[in-house]
Amino acid sequence: MQKMILFFQDKMESNRDLLILLLIGGLYSLGIFLSNTFVNIYLWKQSGDYITIANYNLAICLFQPVTFILAGKLAKKVDRIIVLRLGVIFLCLFFLCVLLIGDKASTYNFLLGSLLGIGYGFYWLAYNVLTFEITEPETRDFFNGFLGILQSLGGMTGPLLAGAIIAKMADNIGYTVIFGVSFALFACAVGISLLLKRRGAEGVFHFKRILGERQRNKNWNRILRAHFYQGLREGIFAFVISIWVFLVTKSEFALGTFNMFLSGLSVIFYLIATKFIKPSMRKKAILIGATLLYASIFIIIIDINYLLLMIYAIVIGIAYPVINVPYVSLTFDVIGKAWKAGEMRVEYMVVRELFLNSGRVLSIIVFLAGVYFFDAEKVIPILLMIFGAGHFMIYFAVRNIYLGSPKKKEILLKEQITDEKNR
Repeated sequence: MQKMILFFQDKMESNRDLLILLLIGGLYSLGIFLSNTFVNIYLWKQSGDYITIANYNLAICLFQPVTFILAGKLAKKVDRIIVLRLGVIFLCLFFLCVLLIGDKASTYNFLLGSLLGIGYGFYWLAYNVLTFEITEPETRDFFNGFLGILQSLGGMTGPLLAGAIIAKMADNIGYTVIFGVSFALFACAVGISLLLKRRGAEGVFHFKRILGERQRNKNWNRILRAHFYQGLREGIFAFVISIWVFLVTKSEFALGTFNMFLSGLSVIFYLIATKFIKPSMRKKAILIGATLLYASIFIIIIDINYLLLMIYAIVIGIAYPVINVPYVSLTFDVIGKAWKAGEMRVEYMVVRELFLNSGRVLSIIVFLAGVYFFDAEKVIPILLMIFGAGHFMIYFAVRNIYLGSPKKKEILLKEQITDEKNR
C-alpha cells in the first residue's frame, strides 16, 4: 500500500506542471465562457448593429498577433511564466474596464477589443510554449484531449449559469455580476501560476528566420496554411452565431442553453477522440470533422429557428473534437520536427499565431465591407458559406504532411514522433 502511495506521489510530482497548466487552462476557459459570449450580446443590446460587434472582434484579432510578437521577444528574455501572468492580468483589466464603462461599452468597442486581444496574445503565447515544453509525444494527445474536456465543461456551465443570472436580474445587473466573477477567476489563475516552476529562456528572437523557414520546410508551410484557413472560419463565426441565437430567442438564458448543449456534446466527443484517434488516424479524423463542420452551415443558412440552431449545435459539438484533437497534436509534432525546434519554439508559436489571426482579420474585414455595402440579412449567409469552408480546407493543407521515421534531434522534447502515414 505504501509503495502504491509513493508511486502515485512520484507520478503526480513528475506531471505537476502539466496538471497546474491544465488547471490554469480550466479557469481560463470558465472565465472566458462565462462572459465572452455575453460581451458580444452586451454590445449588441447597446448598439444594435453588426459593425460595432465586428469592430470589437477585429480589434481582438489585430492586437493578438502584435502582442504575440512582443510576448515572443519577452519570452526569450524573461521567465515565460511572467508572460503567462501578464496575459491573465490584461484579461482581468478587460473585465474591470467593462465593469467600469458599463452602458457606454459599445462606444469603446475597439478599445475593449484591443485589451482582450493583448490579454489573449500574452496568455496564448506563454500557454502554447509551456504546452510544447511540458508535454511529450506520449502525453500530448492526453493533454490536448483533457484540455478540450475542460474547455467544454467551461463552455457547458459558464454560459448557462451566466444566462440564468442575467435573465433573473433586472436591467444590466446580471452582466455586472458575471463580468465580476470572470475578473475573480482570472485573478485566481494569476495566483495558481505562482506554483509553476520558473522557466527562463535564452537567445535572440529570430522571428524573421522562422517566418522564412516555410520556404525550406514544406511541412511547416502546410501547417501555416492550415492555420490561415482555420482563421477564415473563426473570424466571423466567433460572433455571428451567438447574435443569431439571441435574435431568434430574445433570451440570454436560451443562448446559455445553446452553449451548454454544444459543450456537453463536446465533452463526450473529446473523451472519445482522445481515446480512439491514434496518430496514424489523424488526417482521416481531420477530414471527417472538417466535413461535418462545413455541412453544419447549411442547417441554418436557408432557414433559422431555435430547433435548427440546436441541431447545428449537435453537429458542431461532434465535429470540433474530432478535428481539434488530431489537428493540434499534428501541429505540435510538425514544430517538434522542425529546424531547431527546442531553441526556436517561441518563434514557431508566434508565426503560427500570425497566420491564424491573418485569416481571422481577413474574414472580419470582408464581413464589415459586406454588411456596410449590402443588406446584412442577405450577405451574411453568403459569407458564412464562403468562410465556413476554412476548416474543410485544413485537410487539403495537411494531407501531404509526412514526418518520416522518428530520429533523435536536439530539441527540448524527448522526441519520438509517430510516423504520419495516413494521407
